[in-house]
Amino acid sequence: MSGAAKQRLQAISQQLVEGIPDAGTFEGIPKIRQVAQDSVGPRVKDKVVIVTGANSPAGIGRASAHQFAHNGAKAVYICDYDPTHLATHKREIETLYPGVDVHTRQFDAADEVAVKSVVDDAIQRYGRLDIFFANAGIVGQPKMFTDISGEDFMKTLKTNTLGVFLAVKHAAGAMKQTSASKPYPSGSIICTASVAGLRSNAGSTDYSASKAAVVSIAQTCAYQLAGTGIRINAICPGLIETGMTQAVFDAARARGTQRKIGQLNPLQRGAVADEVARAALFLGSDESSYVNGQAWAVCGGLSAGHPFVPGKLA
Repeated sequence: MSGAAKQRLQAISQQLVEGIPDAGTFEGIPKIRQVAQDSVGPRVKDKVVIVTGANSPAGIGRASAHQFAHNGAKAVYICDYDPTHLATHKREIETLYPGVDVHTRQFDAADEVAVKSVVDDAIQRYGRLDIFFANAGIVGQPKMFTDISGEDFMKTLKTNTLGVFLAVKHAAGAMKQTSASKPYPSGSIICTASVAGLRSNAGSTDYSASKAAVVSIAQTCAYQLAGTGIRINAICPGLIETGMTQAVFDAARARGTQRKIGQLNPLQRGAVADEVARAALFLGSDESSYVNGQAWAVCGGLSAGHPFVPGKLA
């Protein structure tokens, strides 16, 4: 058998090798067959997780790290270019969930050597990588596209798009590795995109382009990992109160116009980071075992329709 053929054989998922097991019968009808564990208990039990963009106190990365730790992760790596709050986050998670190993890493998500290093560390310490949440991103240039320089455009794509590509590249390789505790390749790579990557008018040109590319990376790479059991999905948040959008929320509160935030979506409000973190938890868990190559909008319904002014329909 050639080396390439052997490598393909070793990268076949458990479901393709063993199938989804027969659950038996109840009074002559088949019981429900399942892939995931019981969702009443910890949803990512014993999994090793890497989260980038985890520094912001109000951010999706921090909230997601808490959800993974709360749901039984064996280890969580919290990473960011800005390390200001990482040590505090580590102490908090360790206090709340003392059974979880928490590691902090400071690096640029677009630095390939650094991304590979944190992935390699997870493999060396634990012999596995199960979830990589490529969440790091910047807001881009809030300008007319004619006022954005080529250099500034590429700066946005470097963090928002290249950073995701590098996460997918190195996480996928690590997730193919097997061991006694992980006899089959598997894993979930979650990429933070945006509704701005699905529809126009939700962000600047450079930001929107970078997030549309994230959706494309998730979809394209999902196909290139066919049969491995490694899933890649993109989360597309709407208006979420995070460090990136804090100024918008603070300004609205100062003017007394906070009720106008999110008025174009059917829920008529903005969201908090934990609401996106819950989606990341689901995508990281085996409960989403058949969700792959998707762009999941978590936007209160904003991307589901066309904006209109309430009360002005003919």
